[in-house]
Amino acid sequence: MSRWNAGRDRRRSGARGLTLGPVVLAAFFLCLSPLHTWADGPDPDTGTEVNAPAAGKQVEETGSSPAATAEKPSDQYGDVTGQEAEGVGTRIADPIEPWNRAMYHVNDKLYFWLLKPTTKAYKYAVPEGFRGLIGNFYQNIKAPVRIVNNFLQGKPHYAALELARFLVNSTVGVGGLRECATQCFGITGREADFGQTLGKYGVGTGFYIVWPLLGPSSPRDTVGWAADLALTPTFYVSSQWFSPETVGLYALDKVNYTSFHLGDYEALKAAAIDPYVAMRDAYVQYRKKAVEQ
Repeated sequence: MSRWNAGRDRRRSGARGLTLGPVVLAAFFLCLSPLHTWADGPDPDTGTEVNAPAAGKQVEETGSSPAATAEKPSDQYGDVTGQEAEGVGTRIADPIEPWNRAMYHVNDKLYFWLLKPTTKAYKYAVPEGFRGLIGNFYQNIKAPVRIVNNFLQGKPHYAALELARFLVNSTVGVGGLRECATQCFGITGREADFGQTLGKYGVGTGFYIVWPLLGPSSPRDTVGWAADLALTPTFYVSSQWFSPETVGLYALDKVNYTSFHLGDYEALKAAAIDPYVAMRDAYVQYRKKAVEQ
């Protein structure tokens, strides 16, 4: 009987992880970037990581060129100065702007007080080539997100390609450390997430919201992020929904990603008249294009 009770408790703990885990992990890890990195990954046309030009003037933290076997994570928002986003007529309701602005400033302080100093030390200590391998590893273990969502979006061909990439990179690519599927065999895939899937089924973006410690979002994309988290293997490294293992893995992912983009956020602030508006418009435009692709 005690053995049966113990098994029941473990199942209940797992269920709590699926319901409460996304909220708590979101509150911790996404504070690591005011630019919010839900959809970081390879260029859908090439399958390789690209680094979009930073907005505005050149900044001090540009970094050096990548090693031959390491790809840099992409800059999701591209030019975030606001002019491009405003030019396409993309808008979103912002009924809680006072709250959103307050949370934007909270995340802004966390970037300069926590993420940037940590990332600078990490970037100094870890060679760029090795950081690229770590980025490849995290990109590879997020393959279930892309596989499932490509299938749900009616794109089984891309789902199959993502599965092939995952199998090749996990074996020939030594656990995903190398993007061998693209470099060796020319297998390319397509980025996909559940927020995008909901959009393709007609679910509207809703209103703009900046979560404390989470960053830019919307009701639709908040639900989507939680669903994608449930498909990410690192979420299940521990039986507890909040543990040192899960915290460490997600923190490493965010710090490693940011190490390739130090200076981008500073460029946004320097180039935009109102950084809050620039980030909001760029985020909405990015998500709109994701749904339309």
